[in-house]
Amino acid sequence: MDEARIPVLVGCGQITQREKDPERARSPMDLTADAARAAAEDAGVGSALLAALDTVVMIRSFSDTSWRFASPFGRYNNPPRSLANRLGATSAKRLIYTHPGGNMPQWCVNRLFEMVVRGDVEAALIAGGEALATQKAAERAKLQLDWSEDPGGEPEIWGVAKRGWSDMEQRHRMAGAIFAYPLFENGIRGHLGRTIPEHLAAMGKLFAHFAAVAKANPLADRRAGYSAEAIATVGADNPYIGFPYTKLMNANAYIDQAAALVLTSVAKAKALGIPEEKWVYLHGCADAHDHWYISDRHNYYSSPAMRTVARETFEMAEMSLADISHIDLYSCFPSAVEIACAEMSIPLDDPRGLTITGGLPYFGGPGNNYVTHSIAEMMSRVRSKPASFGLVTANGNYVTKQSAGIYSTTPARKVFTPRDPMLYQAEIDADHGPVVAEVAEGPAAIETYTVMHDRKGPSYSVLFGRLGDGRRFMANTPEDATLLADMATRDYLDARGRVQHADGVNIFVPD
Repeated sequence: MDEARIPVLVGCGQITQREKDPERARSPMDLTADAARAAAEDAGVGSALLAALDTVVMIRSFSDTSWRFASPFGRYNNPPRSLANRLGATSAKRLIYTHPGGNMPQWCVNRLFEMVVRGDVEAALIAGGEALATQKAAERAKLQLDWSEDPGGEPEIWGVAKRGWSDMEQRHRMAGAIFAYPLFENGIRGHLGRTIPEHLAAMGKLFAHFAAVAKANPLADRRAGYSAEAIATVGADNPYIGFPYTKLMNANAYIDQAAALVLTSVAKAKALGIPEEKWVYLHGCADAHDHWYISDRHNYYSSPAMRTVARETFEMAEMSLADISHIDLYSCFPSAVEIACAEMSIPLDDPRGLTITGGLPYFGGPGNNYVTHSIAEMMSRVRSKPASFGLVTANGNYVTKQSAGIYSTTPARKVFTPRDPMLYQAEIDADHGPVVAEVAEGPAAIETYTVMHDRKGPSYSVLFGRLGDGRRFMANTPEDATLLADMATRDYLDARGRVQHADGVNIFVPD
């Protein structure tokens, strides 16, 4: 194979900032630049690698993604150019900013590897960073920080711009991860036939393993090593966010973290003098998405896209799960892990473990950038055990956009040629879920539900249900404190009642 067309990862860097004084803390862009410098140093050649970059990809920040995390301190108008300027990457002519999605770091690795094979890229940086802990601390202290920057120009944009929820879902106040994933979790509980206490205990047991890994990881944000009981027990310090998730089951976005990856062709790595023991190959990868809106899914306990991505990734790598030594499953909430394990036939108690970082609730959930960290950590793992293989999965939106990669220091046996995702995406798109009735009236039953909580307790509910003819509908319930509290205590799956429509919203009243 032509060494100019063989892609390899050559450097990785991670930073976790714990500065308590917001005025002394680094900005998200400065953190990202430091992570990129660390990646260049990791490759063994430092600034020479940064000067050789022809492409800079920056993962979209949470402040540019969600109203919940919007920064009051200004914005970066062209983030990849700001980053390139800090790094002295004057040769980088391709400057890319991504659309949102936790899948995007792996998706970008997949695309850039393809571009190296085509001869379009010789050296590229993927980086991202968040400083939401500093942002929150500064807001509480009523400080004014200046995170505004306009270096001119417009970046190229990668990914899908389409938002993750429909107008109907927004009208019923399901417009974000903390509202959507609990719906999957109760769907999983119903599928498994568990009581609420049984399922809480199971989720606590699952995530206690993640917390234990975070305890041993100096880069993790939460290192208390929470027990299963502590994670699953509802209390003043661990309230429900969206039933059945306690605070310790939610991705922890309020962190200051940054990570970066550098990839080159083998020829470029040799020309720069990057030692071969630093090289990491991508042996298999794939990308797909489920039906975009969760209203259109077949059910709330499976993911055809995740199943397909796993199949395609292993087929490309010409290996099976038994060949994998290290695993990092995307872990924003328990349901993401549970569905991944079910679709990939990975035991929840797999002795290899399901995370190498500690996961998003404990290591940290830096917006769309978590998987940059997990790939960086996977590079370190496979380097420390040459010839081993590691699996990374990535998840965007609401069990929607799926991506995966298998990494190793073992050289690839063939040209990097993943199958065109459109070939298998068509299978997923053609497999439709139930008909959705935006206007629902009459007798009905609950399919899955959640009860959202605020500082005062239960606030409102979101549910999917079925009408007598099998059509699915979305609804809220009356905002009755007694009813909402009961829904978070007693099982309302399959509960019967009546649904009525008014002013664009369906209201379900249990019998």
